[in-house]
Amino acid sequence: MEPSAGDRFLRLLTEHSDDPARLEAAVRAARGRSPLVAALPEEETRRHTRALVRGVLAALEGGGPDALERGGPAGDVLAAAERLGEDRARQGVPVEAFLDGFQAGRAHLVRTLIADGRRQGVPDAALLDGVTRIDEITTALVHRMVHAHRVAELGMARTVREGRVQMLRQLLHGEAVPVLAPLDPSRAYHCVVSDVSDPAVAARLEAELTAAGPGLCALVDGRLAALVARLPEPPATSGHLRGDDPPHPPERPEPLLLVAAPPVRPAEVAPMYELGRRALRAGADAALTGMRELADLALLTVTAAEPEIGGLLAGALLAGLDPDDPFHRELAGTGLAYLDHGGRMEPTAAALHVHGNTVKYRIRRLQELTGRPLLDPSGGAAVSRAAHWWWALNRWLARAAP
Repeated sequence: MEPSAGDRFLRLLTEHSDDPARLEAAVRAARGRSPLVAALPEEETRRHTRALVRGVLAALEGGGPDALERGGPAGDVLAAAERLGEDRARQGVPVEAFLDGFQAGRAHLVRTLIADGRRQGVPDAALLDGVTRIDEITTALVHRMVHAHRVAELGMARTVREGRVQMLRQLLHGEAVPVLAPLDPSRAYHCVVSDVSDPAVAARLEAELTAAGPGLCALVDGRLAALVARLPEPPATSGHLRGDDPPHPPERPEPLLLVAAPPVRPAEVAPMYELGRRALRAGADAALTGMRELADLALLTVTAAEPEIGGLLAGALLAGLDPDDPFHRELAGTGLAYLDHGGRMEPTAAALHVHGNTVKYRIRRLQELTGRPLLDPSGGAAVSRAAHWWWALNRWLARAAP
């Protein structure tokens, strides 16, 4: 019986799959199209090319006389495609690069099939049907390869990420662990702590914190923490992270507070982490926002840890103030701002959005009610006296808050 056009096409494809020279030509086409595939051992490309060509043939033959019209790749063929996708992911070949190689090999086989089929008298209609069916099968294989590649990539990324996160947690908790990439055990890093627990906000902050240099960020003890080689500069238009008030309102949904410790090597970071967390709590209680240096929060951190002593100072220095009187609370707030700005009237007025004469009046009234000067430049105890005033005013305002 005269073989059908479909049978002739299948026989032609079988001859191609068993011809070592044609298989090698397809391998060269794949490797020539993708440098990353070409960098792999040649036998690796040959093994996958042979498996996929035979898989396509099996899918065509599996449907019987009308194989060109129905049926799809069998489970073992799809499994071979998945193995190719997984292998390329583990070999570090991006999905685009290995698809370039796959498509180049496929295009070479199709061209030679068409050329040989025409020389052997296979009708064009049969060739078109066969090539169309090959495209359908290879499309199904590509979908499996891409899916397997992405699953493998995500799995590897998750494994690497989890290992790095665990290392960061151990370093911050003072455990002795090997310091691996992206950190360098001999390099100094700022330990940055925050009160951010939302993973979406944490991801945005991570991008900001690591934009200026290498670093590692993760949720540690439920809050975002990081080791970064360099602190980010304030963004030009939004997302203000540094300490001073921004010229325009930030675009963040809520203002954030971050505390950055001085740079130390990873093995020495645990004390900085603990101090940073204490400073963060104190800064949050004081309604601070932005990126703050740990050293700048030293007094606030220490005084927040000793509220009883602050209460004693408030009782000794501010006995003349009534916490239920809004005007007295206003005077105390002005006195605190005055100390924060080094006893300078103009910066204090600007911070409070009032006239300089208003600041002078309030400071005078505060001193009249307490019977003591806020700043006394005479004597060596002037600095400690100012610190006592600052501590007392902070604690008094915390208690007097309505």
